[in-house]
Amino acid sequence: MVDITCRKATLADMEVLIKRRFDYLTEDKGHALTDSETSAIAAQLRDYIPREMGNKFVAYMAELDGAVVSTVYLAVAEKPANTSCITGKTGTVLNVFTCPAHRRKGIATRLLRMMIEDAKAMKISCLDLSASESGKPLYGKLGFACDGNPKYTAMKLRLNE
Repeated sequence: MVDITCRKATLADMEVLIKRRFDYLTEDKGHALTDSETSAIAAQLRDYIPREMGNKFVAYMAELDGAVVSTVYLAVAEKPANTSCITGKTGTVLNVFTCPAHRRKGIATRLLRMMIEDAKAMKISCLDLSASESGKPLYGKLGFACDGNPKYTAMKLRLNE
């Protein structure tokens, strides 16, 4: 494996975190974001990251020769505890992104393992994510599994779009 430095991001990394967010979103959509989307998302991120970093938001990054080649974001939420979330704390894994030239080298795996260990230390009961087809093998290798609870169906109501 190449000599990669993996670490938690700091506020000094905000602009590169925003750039990698746009890289992820562009790849996910399959085309560039509109100017309106870019403007709105950048403004929200510039407000959100400084306010929540180290509290409800933790970002992990991998660097090679000073360039950030991979990121993983963790958004933490707390809600009333239940039997499947005994601490009430959940984490949502976001923005698992590795630059195309550096994929399939174990970089995202290293970042995800770092994040999982931190999540355990933070007493997070479970981690959720939405997996792409290409991401499923990676997440499965780390222990993620489909919830498979036939009693409940994930649903969403979109507001303010």
